[in-house]
Parts: sequence; C-alpha cells; structure tokens
Amino acid sequence: MITSKKSTYYLRLFLDLLILNISFFVAAILSQSFKILLQRNYMFILMTGLNFVWYFVSNVIEFYEDFNTRNFSYQFIKIFKNIIVQVLTAVLFIFLVKEDLFTRNFIILYALLLTVLVSIRTQIIKHTIARVRGKEKNIRNVLIIGAGELGRNFFQMINKSNDFGFNLVGFLDDAKDNPNDMNIIGTLNEIDKILPEKKVEEVVIALPIYAANQLDEIIKVCNRNAVRVHIIPDYFRYLSKKFQINMMGNFPIITVRGEPLSEFHWRFVKRTFDIIFSLLAIVLILSWLYPLLFILNKIYSPGPVMFVQDRVGAKDKIFKCYKFRTMHVGNRSINKYQPTTEEDSRITRVGKFLRKSNVDELPQFINVLKGDMSIVGPRPHPIAFHEIYKEMVDEIKIRSWVKPGITGWAQIHGYRGDVPDYEENKKRTIKRIEYDLWYIENWSSWLDVQIILTTVWQMVKGDTKGI
Repeated sequence: MITSKKSTYYLRLFLDLLILNISFFVAAILSQSFKILLQRNYMFILMTGLNFVWYFVSNVIEFYEDFNTRNFSYQFIKIFKNIIVQVLTAVLFIFLVKEDLFTRNFIILYALLLTVLVSIRTQIIKHTIARVRGKEKNIRNVLIIGAGELGRNFFQMINKSNDFGFNLVGFLDDAKDNPNDMNIIGTLNEIDKILPEKKVEEVVIALPIYAANQLDEIIKVCNRNAVRVHIIPDYFRYLSKKFQINMMGNFPIITVRGEPLSEFHWRFVKRTFDIIFSLLAIVLILSWLYPLLFILNKIYSPGPVMFVQDRVGAKDKIFKCYKFRTMHVGNRSINKYQPTTEEDSRITRVGKFLRKSNVDELPQFINVLKGDMSIVGPRPHPIAFHEIYKEMVDEIKIRSWVKPGITGWAQIHGYRGDVPDYEENKKRTIKRIEYDLWYIENWSSWLDVQIILTTVWQMVKGDTKGI
C-alpha cells in the first residue's frame, strides 16, 4: 500500500486535468458558443497552458500529498490556491491576446466549475476509499518491527485513518522496557515463524540506529516469505523532520534538511517580490515618515534620525542594518548584550512609540533593496547578541542559509526580542531558532504573504515588541 502512492497521485492528477478541460469547454460554450470557440484557435493554447500550470502549481504546493487523510477545510484551501493561479493565468493571457469575447463571464464560470468539480472529486475518492476499506477490501496485514518511539509514532499515524489500508498484526521487539499496552507478539528472532502464522503481507522496520546490524537478516527472512519490506530511518535525534531522498546516479541520497530557497527559481521569485515591495514601501512610507521623525527628534531627542548597527546576515556576513533611532545619543550599551525592557531608560519618548508599533524597523526596506535582507526571514542578530545565542543553540548557523528578514515566522508567533532573565531568555531563544528553521524548511510565497499580512495586523493592534 505504501508503494501505491504514485498510482493514487497519477489517478488524482489525471482526474483533475480531465475536470479542468471539461470545465474549460463548458465555460467557453456557456459564455459564448462552441462555434465561436473553434474560431478562436488561440483559446486552445490557453487551455494547454492551464494544464501545465495546474501540474506545476500542484507540485509546488504539494496539492496531492496525504490528501485523503486531511479534512475538507485543508483540502479546500489547497484547491483555492490552485484556482487563483488558474484565474490569474487566464486573465493575463486574455489581456495579452486582447480577447474581447471570452472575458469575465468565461473566467468566472471556469473558476466556479473547476472549484466545485475538483472539490466533489476529492470527496468522492475519499469516501470511496473509506467504503472499500470499511468492507475490509484491499486491506494488508502489516507487522511493525520495533516498538520504540519510531514504531509507536508510525502506528498512531496509520491508526488514525483507514485510508492507509493497513491492519496491524502486532509488533516485534527485543527490548524489555516497552509499554504493557503495546501489541508485542514476539521478538526479532521469531520473525520467520510469525510471518506465515499471521499472514503478514508487509513489514515496516522502525528500529533505532544501534539495531541497524539486524536489517540484513530481517530483509532475508522477509524475502524468503515474499513479504514487502519498508524501512523508516531513525532520524528523530535531528531537529529537522523535512528529509528529502534523491538519486545521484545509482546512489540514494538522504538530505537531512530540505530547503526550498536552495533552488534558483525560488530565490529569483523571492528577490523579485522583495525589490517591488521595498520600492513601494520606500516611496509610499519612508518618503514622508523620515522628515516627520526628523522634526520630532529635533524637538524631543536631538540627534540623527537613523541608527546603523552591524548585524549578522546571510552566510554569516556582517552588514550595516538600518533602523530609526529609538535610544538616546551617546548610549554605549547599544553594541553590548543588554536586553531592552519596556521601561528602559535608554529609550526616547519617540522611541517608545516606534518600538511598540515596530515602525523603527521600516528603514530596513533599504537593506532589502540593497540585497542584504529580505522582507521575510529570520531576524538579523546584533553581533554581541549572536555570540551569546551561539552558546544556547547549536543549529543557529543554519539561519545563515537565507537572508535575514524585516519580519519572520518566529516574530508573528510572539518570539520577538529578549528578556533580562538568562534562563527564560535561553528558552525563548531556542524556540525562536526552531521557528526560524521551520520557516527555512517550509518556505513558500504563500507563507511569506501570510507572515506579512499577520505582521501588518499586529502593528495595527500594537501587538509587537521591537528588538
């Protein structure tokens, strides 16, 4: 059942492409007529392009990954994302070819039909599989070898849904300290007897690394009994859960930490967005905000409007980070590790508002335009702070794989800034780095948009704390 994943993927993809083409034809005929559609040959170029776009976007957003095990709200969000891209593609094409008949009505009908029919398709397949499994058809007896954390977690996953098509016959394990409630039916030495006795069809090996020397014998016994074998690598000791398996020639290579932005085309997309967004922010916001703060500083805290500080960026390179000044001029503690508190005497009257609203970070759009930073990413650390953080978190250097950001995944979840208590700050720092690494592994354009919108909403509510 595990190896049939590709078959179900291709089935769903085929059905959705079929639905896409049917929706296209129906929308075109209802909005105009079949005769007019045939006269506009270039519309078939659009239809072909929409097929390729659906395939590409579906893979990018992992549209078909574990789809049957998710609830419909999760499924619909994925469908909606795909439909949005379909609509934008159609609008752009129609604009470029200056089409005057297949316009608004066609696009609306196409989007509605595609949304409804794909949604129906997902539910039909899900309920069909559930009905087949409920009648105990296409169910395979599976034996899990290893009743440790790895084996138990796998069992809990397949036990939550019958979509996987497994019937657990039990566990095999040599350990003596396993929970009493685990269905352990024997030891590893008894596998040759248990496989035919329990009519096992598939074996999942979930042994810890130190027991890897037993794999050869287990696989030999399974082959002798014509039982399919699957191995779950024990990588729970690593922080990452986003492993990737690729082939290099004849060698399978496991990449411990996936990183979407290692791909050039995604870096290009992110950089293009950064340039456009930062230019708009500089023209529409900084152009009038800078003079306003210049006047306020002259009144309440004479000194420069901008504060420039060395911070750690991508590939651990040091860059000049711009902020609106929020502390009194001549403060010697700025470049030392000294967490800022809400009532910190170093902060100016204007600076309190800037920090609370997070407006002090806006000059970093200049850093984004220069290429030192991105709109979204792990926050750049001052050098003194970074040296302290390195003692707290071993994986901190992984943050340097991507450009630092004005805002980030950790910040919108409340992990912004430091607290005076060392132990409490250590816990917060570890959590913040975990959020940063999750962002690096799970980056997408949609995620960046979500983070930006959440940041703006938090700024409106005043629910932020500067660093």
